[in-house]
Amino acid sequence: MLAYTLLILLAGGLQVLAARVKVTWDVGYLNISRDGSTTWRAIGANGQLPIPPVYVTQGDILELTAINHLDKPVSLHAHGLFQRNSAYYDGAGFTTECGIPPGSQFTYIIETRDQSGTYWVHSHYGTEGIDGLRTALVILDQDASLLDEYDEDVLLALEDWGQEPNDNLLERLKTLSLVGMPPNHPSVLINGINANILQPIRFTPGRRYRLRVISMSFTYWFKVRLPGHTMQVIEADGIYSQPSAADGLDLGPGQRYSVIITAQELLEFNYALNVTFYSNFIARMQGLTPRYHQVPIVYRDDAPIKTFPMIEDHEVKWVDELFMEPRDKQILLEPVDQHIVRNVKALTRELGIPSYAFGDYAYDPVPVPPLLTALTTGNMALSPS
Repeated sequence: MLAYTLLILLAGGLQVLAARVKVTWDVGYLNISRDGSTTWRAIGANGQLPIPPVYVTQGDILELTAINHLDKPVSLHAHGLFQRNSAYYDGAGFTTECGIPPGSQFTYIIETRDQSGTYWVHSHYGTEGIDGLRTALVILDQDASLLDEYDEDVLLALEDWGQEPNDNLLERLKTLSLVGMPPNHPSVLINGINANILQPIRFTPGRRYRLRVISMSFTYWFKVRLPGHTMQVIEADGIYSQPSAADGLDLGPGQRYSVIITAQELLEFNYALNVTFYSNFIARMQGLTPRYHQVPIVYRDDAPIKTFPMIEDHEVKWVDELFMEPRDKQILLEPVDQHIVRNVKALTRELGIPSYAFGDYAYDPVPVPPLLTALTTGNMALSPS
């Protein structure tokens, strides 16, 4: 089954000793077709794409070593990890580090004692992430009360996949205005596989499934629904919540949710998990934007797929994080005695290329990572000049 599945052994109160989990990625180029239509030079690890998901248990120390066989620097970012007192392992290229030079290697030490849940790892240098250097990172829980809430763990990693190396697209952006430029319509990958040829996810009547949904997209958004079933949302971006009922998930790039779905009691029908791939900043084009995919949810091989009436998006009860309650019941820090306001707005820069800014200042790459500047220039780091 292409959905990465992990059976949860419910041994109440069992505590697993922390371990050092060592993962090595030989990062290099490979020519590959992942969408069934185009072959181009992508970036993978250990000669393969997709890169297998990384699983650790809360409390483990992950040692992720990247050996750079590219002709440019590489950096790896564990998306969603706090990196308290370890910003130098955050992997944000030319923000917290310069990147790993070609022919060199570096080991990221990732502590997990304070976090568990659903994350992902991706390159944070140029377009390497969207060109393939990304995978899921799952930090398994040791909280027995949480493990008692589901029987099986299923991963659903969603990706956008272009028609060529994205460096090519950036080069065209430098010389062309976006006005009149043909839009880029990437394909959809689910667990690293062309979304049109997925194998089914099998459900057993009455079992409770924790579905971890990760948007490993860099451009488009995803909507996920399973008609005929209710989603109980228990995690958003690594933060656990009280169960919150929803009919669907709406995920922007980098977002993650965990939902518990209880399988139907009967084997009468199979179902379809609906995945919509869409963008609000590219004009609708039939068959391209949005795109619709279905993952078969199979209860019985010869059962028909149950159909449901079409409904509009505004009729769906989408998950709303503003109304989710934290599982640990942590109260708001009040009263607030200082407000910091930052206005975010869109700017149109040279050649008609859009960007976003805090106030009137858009981000421009700097020659020295700001973290290194702050750590080596003393009080001068606080000077605006």
